[in-house]
Amino acid sequence: MTNYQPHLDDTFHALADPTRRAVLERLGRRGSASVSELAQPFDMALPTFLQHLKVLEESGLIRSRKTGRVRTCELRPQSLTAAERWLERQRDFWTKRLDQLDAYLMELKDKETDA
Repeated sequence: MTNYQPHLDDTFHALADPTRRAVLERLGRRGSASVSELAQPFDMALPTFLQHLKVLEESGLIRSRKTGRVRTCELRPQSLTAAERWLERQRDFWTKRLDQLDAYLMELKDKETDA
């Protein structure tokens, strides 16, 4: 496989779960928050929620720090850059391919009209 990037797999794995995406959206909208603040809207046990945070932190999408007894998380948006570049390359590739298909179909249509 060309240009394999394991970090990219970690990013997409982290983004695959709706709970983790919601946490990222929350951190993006309102800034850093404690684990208890982040866990509050979710109907799950704290250990389960902490597993989601662990995935986000291991993928580099968030960073956490502990002050006293409070663990605070913050978004690391620069970690999304590799995923954004990958998606952009895919969009460019498929846009080009669809443009080529469109041109080919127009050519076939013109040949049909001329016949």
